[in-house]
Amino acid sequence: MCAEQPNRHVTKASSGSTNPDDVEVLLTAEEVYPAMERAFLSAQSEISAGYRVFDLSTKLRSEEGRAIGQDWFDLITHVLKKGVKMTFVLSDFDPVLAPELHYASWKSRRAFVNARELAGPQARLTVTNATHSARVGIAPRLLLWPRLVKEINQTARRLNDAPAAERARRLECSPALRPLLRQTGDGTLSARRWPVPPLVPGTHHQKICVIDRHTAFIGGLDLDERRYDDKRHQRVRNETWQDVQLMCRGPVADDVHHHLHEFLEIVAGRAAPTAEGRLLRTLSRKRKTDWPFLGPKPVVRSIADDHLRLIDRARGLIYLETQFLRDRPLCHRLARAARSNPHLTLIAVVPAAPETVAFDGSTGSDARYGEFLQAKCVAILRGAFGDRFTICAPVRPKALKTDGRDTLCGSPIIYVHSKVSVFDCDRAIVSSANLNGRSLNWDTEAGVMLSEKAHVTQLRDRIFRHWLGPDAGPEFFDATTAAALWAERARQNADAAPDARKGFLVPYDVRPAQEFGMRLPGIPEAMV
Repeated sequence: MCAEQPNRHVTKASSGSTNPDDVEVLLTAEEVYPAMERAFLSAQSEISAGYRVFDLSTKLRSEEGRAIGQDWFDLITHVLKKGVKMTFVLSDFDPVLAPELHYASWKSRRAFVNARELAGPQARLTVTNATHSARVGIAPRLLLWPRLVKEINQTARRLNDAPAAERARRLECSPALRPLLRQTGDGTLSARRWPVPPLVPGTHHQKICVIDRHTAFIGGLDLDERRYDDKRHQRVRNETWQDVQLMCRGPVADDVHHHLHEFLEIVAGRAAPTAEGRLLRTLSRKRKTDWPFLGPKPVVRSIADDHLRLIDRARGLIYLETQFLRDRPLCHRLARAARSNPHLTLIAVVPAAPETVAFDGSTGSDARYGEFLQAKCVAILRGAFGDRFTICAPVRPKALKTDGRDTLCGSPIIYVHSKVSVFDCDRAIVSSANLNGRSLNWDTEAGVMLSEKAHVTQLRDRIFRHWLGPDAGPEFFDATTAAALWAERARQNADAAPDARKGFLVPYDVRPAQEFGMRLPGIPEAMV
C-alpha cells in the first residue's frame, strides 16, 4: 500500500541517489513565478534558459520582485546590472501556420534587447530566437501549396487592416514572414506565390532554466500572464491554468546547463547527443533527405522510452496528468500492461477540451485530428482496463450553463497543462512533454525522473490533494482503492451543485471528442 502523506514540500535524497539533491513541487504559477523571481534575483554568476514563451511584461508576484520593479523586464534589467551572464533560447515558430507565435517570439526578443541596453554596456545577455532545424519536404509542401498561400493571404489581410504603426511593428517583429509577402505600389500586402513557402514541423517546447548551475526549474510552465493562475482556479473561464514545475537543486542543474548549451547543435545535425545524465529529453533533427517527409528524424526519446519502461514495471497504480492523451503506441503499451496484470489500475486527469477548441472555437483539421486520436486512446484504455481506468477533468466550483466545450457538468472547465506521470509510489516523471506523438518524437522537450520514494510521494500527495480536496483520506491514495474512489467522487461531483462538490474533478466526457474528431489519412500522428 502506498498511502503516505508527507507534510513537508521539500525532501532530501539519500546519498548516491540519481535524483536531484532536493526537490520542491510547485503547483500553478502562483507558486512557480515567485520562486523563479527569487531564484533569478539570487543569481551570482549565470542564468541559462530555454522557453517556448517568455514574456517580459509578465507581472512580478513575489515581495522580493516587487521591491525592484513591476514586471520581468525590470527583473531582467536588475539582474543584468548585477553582472550576471544570461543566455536565453526563445522558441520561434512557423510564420505561415503560426504567425502570431512567430511575432510574439521576436517581440519578446526586442524586450530582452531593450533590457540589455538599459542595463548598460557591460550587460552580458545572449538571446537566440530558434526555430527547429527540420523543414517539411518539398513533396508535401507542393500538395499543401494552395492552402499555404491562403494562410499567408489571411495574415496579409490582417496586416492591411491594421493601423500603419501597428502594421510596421508587426512586420518588424516577423522576420520570417516578410520574405513571404509582396507589396503593391499603394502598400497593400499579399502572398508571394513562388517559391513554395517553407514549413517548420517541430518546435522547441521545453520550459527549463538553471541558475548558477545549482538551481533548475523543470516542468510544463512558460512565463506570461495567460499562464498565471492560483490553486483556487477562480480566474475567468478562458484563463484557468493548472501546471506543475519542479525546483531542483543538485547535480541535475548541471545537466540542465549542459543541455541548454548543446541542444541547438544536436537539432541542427551538427553534433551527436552526449550522455543525458539525470535529464530526460526528446530531441529530433532535420533529415539528410527530407523531400518526402512531413516531420523531423527522432534522435533522443528518453522521455518516451522511460514512460514505456515504467509502464511495463508498474504493479499497482499509474497516474497520468497531461494536456493531451493522444499517443496510441503509449496507450497500446498501457493496454498490454493492463491485460498482463489484473491488479494494475490507471487514473488520468486531462482538460475537458483542448485550449484552442474550448476557448478559441477552433474547427481546423489539426484540432479535429487531435481529438480523433484522443478519443481512440480513451477507447483503447477503457477496453483494456475496464473499470480499473478512471479518467477525470477538472471544473471550477461555479455554475455556467452553455453548450460550448468550455464547460462540463454545468461548470467552466479548468485548463490542465501539466505533464506529470506517477508509477506506483516509487517513480515519477515531470517534464514539458505531453502524451502525444509530437512531444514524444518531434519537439524539443526536457524533464526529470524522480526515483526517491519521498520525492514521488511528495509529488503525488500535493497533486492528489489539490484535485480531491482536503477531506480525501488514505484510501484515495492507495493503489488498490484509488481508481474506484476517484471515479465515484467524480460521479458524485457531477450530480452535485457546483458549490457542494468535493474537490474539482468530474468525469471526462469523451463524446464531444468522438463527434468533433476527424481522421486524416496519411498525416503522421506526431503532427498533433
